[in-house]
Amino acid sequence: MDNQIVKISPELLEMMGSKLPNSLQPFSREIFLLDIIVAGTTHCPQIAQVYPHLKKGMVLRMQRQPTNKHDKNAIAILYEKIRIGYVPRELNLIISRLMDAGKAFFCRIEDVELVDNYWVKINSKIYMVE
Repeated sequence: MDNQIVKISPELLEMMGSKLPNSLQPFSREIFLLDIIVAGTTHCPQIAQVYPHLKKGMVLRMQRQPTNKHDKNAIAILYEKIRIGYVPRELNLIISRLMDAGKAFFCRIEDVELVDNYWVKINSKIYMVE
C-alpha cells in the first residue's frame, strides 16, 4: 500500500526547490512592497522584440547586480533571460540588502505602454516572497 499523499516526481521536486512566485513553497506568501516604473528600458537592445510579449499580470524576475559599475545596489529586471531594465536607483537600497541576505523578490507587470514610439514604460509592483 502507498502511504504517500502525493507521488514524488522530478517535476514536483523542481517546483518545490524553485524560488519563483508560482512554485510550491510551504507557508509562503507574496508581500507587496512598491509600485515602480522600470528604469532603463531604452538601454535594452532587445526591447522592441520583447515589448509585444509584456502583458499585465506577467511576472518578471529580479536579479542583483552588485558588480554594476554605475550602481552597487543595482537590481536587474528580466523577461526570461533578457534584462529589460532595473529597479529605479532611488528605490533599490533596502531591496538590494534584503536580496543579498537571501530574500526572494519579483515584479508583476501592471501596465505596459509605448510612449512616443520610443520608450517602453513598464509600470509594475515589487513583491517579496516570504
